[in-house]
Amino acid sequence: MDALHGTWALIETAATDCDGRPLDPPYGGPAALGRVTFGRDGRMVAVICDGRAEPPAGAPRAYMSYCGRFTYDGATLITRVDAAGDPARLGTDQVRKVHFEGETMVLTPPAATYDGVFQQRVLKWRRIAAE
Repeated sequence: MDALHGTWALIETAATDCDGRPLDPPYGGPAALGRVTFGRDGRMVAVICDGRAEPPAGAPRAYMSYCGRFTYDGATLITRVDAAGDPARLGTDQVRKVHFEGETMVLTPPAATYDGVFQQRVLKWRRIAAE
């Protein structure tokens, strides 16, 4: 688990449709803001939001947050959510595939439907503080 410990800043978001075609990147793309911290005590907290001054007309500002106890086996991260901005996440297991591209941590959640579009999202992070 040492590979995860510390605080990470979101550096890139991407999404593809079910045929692998690129979609608009989530959370405002290049303006996306996010932090995730993994503690040695087995707890984590994550926050991601659209960092644009104004989201597109008529679109709500994208925001996601949750925290809880996590496990990591070297390939899969599972967090049992005990607090979240979205009450539907409470008590759920948030599963993310994890791999590293050099110093960049890449988290891939299960493909899901967002705003009516089935898509695969990928979030890339760089460590900004060790624990």
